[in-house]
Amino acid sequence: MTIYLDHAATTPMRASVVEAFAAALPLVGNPSSIHSQGQAAKRMLEEARETVATSLGADSVEVTFVSGGTEAINLAIKGLYWARNSGAVSRPRILVARSEHHATIDAVEWMRDHDGAVLDWIPVDVFGRIDVDYIRAALADDVALVTMLWANNEVGTLQPVSEVAALAATHGVPVHVDAVSAFGYVPLDFHGARVAALSVSAHKIGGPVGVGALVIARSASVTPLIHGGSQQRARSGTLDAPGAVAFAAAAREATQGLSVRAGQLALLRDSVIAGVRSAVPDAVLRGDPANRLPGNIHFTFPGCEGDSLLFLLDVAGFSVSTGSACQAGVPEASHVLLAMGLDEPTARGALRISLGDTTTAAEVAQFVGALPKAVERAMAAGYSSRDTTLGH
Repeated sequence: MTIYLDHAATTPMRASVVEAFAAALPLVGNPSSIHSQGQAAKRMLEEARETVATSLGADSVEVTFVSGGTEAINLAIKGLYWARNSGAVSRPRILVARSEHHATIDAVEWMRDHDGAVLDWIPVDVFGRIDVDYIRAALADDVALVTMLWANNEVGTLQPVSEVAALAATHGVPVHVDAVSAFGYVPLDFHGARVAALSVSAHKIGGPVGVGALVIARSASVTPLIHGGSQQRARSGTLDAPGAVAFAAAAREATQGLSVRAGQLALLRDSVIAGVRSAVPDAVLRGDPANRLPGNIHFTFPGCEGDSLLFLLDVAGFSVSTGSACQAGVPEASHVLLAMGLDEPTARGALRISLGDTTTAAEVAQFVGALPKAVERAMAAGYSSRDTTLGH
């Protein structure tokens, strides 16, 4: 039986979510229709919106349902940029770190190539934490927006969201936060953070794939990506009411008793970190050693190709991640680790282990027990540029 340790990529759907989803699926009625069935669907949808809003410390009117985190991020970045440049004043600069998720990196680079955006890259430190002093110096009237993570999706480092938002507010610059990896693991308070927009996704918290939300402050202006009906404030299209219901069920369960669950998960995380360090003394923990997501463990293993290590662990019955991109079958060093200052060979030895509510102490003990042999074989295989046979 495979042991799943890749909750940062996606999470198993909770039983309560599956039940809520299944109960909502047979409903007939477009939420925009005025007949009784349509209004029943709308009522179900708006109740779900209220639940999601409450879980994020927002008002229901501020929640726009989308297809997932990637759409939410694209809508936030492009929509804020276009709205900020719709008048006579030119604001071409976007402040962004190279350690962001690819949904952000690809979106801002598209804006640069197609819309003339000027990308001002925020440095990050060795833990992957953004440089607040750089942002302070870079903020000016020509900045369209700042976009940042709540927590780094690869190395787990928590970011100074409120501090950045306060700085940006002094210049009237909106801040978008990608909270996809943080939702359900650390408390999120949209109003307390005082940001303009926040992106989340259901499948990271035990909900279904294909549902997410962009929370947009009442005071923020966002130009829609999709037109044709104006069913929501910043997005057109017939709404997926059953998906919203399932998202709401997941959000409710993921945020109730969060502090207790996060504390338990952090203890389990720390036991894995200690176990890996004992089993493989050369392994190096990446990300902030303390101020990190409670379920995130990220190591680099000198002399190993992360993809080789992932394959060997998969064969041994463990699902983990390298946290790096792979294009056309060619292993590629993590852009996050490179932004943190690691050289390419070191960055290519990455492995991310991410825990969730279903992870047990017995499972992580089995993983730690299997790790040394996998590392030994991965080191024998060497880097893929020299050898892709994994020793066979």
